[in-house]
Amino acid sequence: MVRVLLADDEAMVRAGVRAILDRDGAIEVVAEAADGQEAIDAARGVRPDVALLDIQMPGPDGIAVAGRIYRDLPGTAVVMLTTFGEDEFITRALRAGADGFLLKADDPRELLAGVHAVAAGGAYLSPKVAARVVAGLRGLRPAGAGRAVAPLPEGRLTERELDVLSLLGAGLSNAEIGRRLGLVEGTVKAHVSAILGKLGVRNRVEAAISAYEAGLVVRAH
Repeated sequence: MVRVLLADDEAMVRAGVRAILDRDGAIEVVAEAADGQEAIDAARGVRPDVALLDIQMPGPDGIAVAGRIYRDLPGTAVVMLTTFGEDEFITRALRAGADGFLLKADDPRELLAGVHAVAAGGAYLSPKVAARVVAGLRGLRPAGAGRAVAPLPEGRLTERELDVLSLLGAGLSNAEIGRRLGLVEGTVKAHVSAILGKLGVRNRVEAAISAYEAGLVVRAH
């Protein structure tokens, strides 16, 4: 069962999102919050598998909350669910430690897929958000939008870590990577932790962007 914290300052939005999540028998909403501080307190209290956060909430906004959860609750994955898909919000959310980014206008199936993906140790971007990220990686990033990740440190990643990174960049979860490479999930987690440290990135999404920039993702096909 994937335990979810749902945080949004609009009660009607929370009700609608909860109705979608309740359709999935493997997801349970264990707490709700109407502002940033409530979200932080609830996350500390229930320690959910996934925190589903709106960006614009009273008190600390969703991105600030994501950063607090990232630092204080490493066992909780964070997904931003918002109406705002601008590059600035995407970059800020990923830098804060978000594992996923979804738009409220997305198909409800994307919400369920995103929750399951990050709960399994993967990363998930709305197709529309992913298109913006890929466009940026192709040199189409708007002027002034900074580089979000560090380049690959030459010679520091082992061959196995490069294999893991390429599959991570393709959006695979730890379990899926393990099946592809014949590794137990615990070993994959150890490789992912080493990769994040060597790349100097905060999360799997930033590592995946590094994989795209380095041309590694083709190795996943």
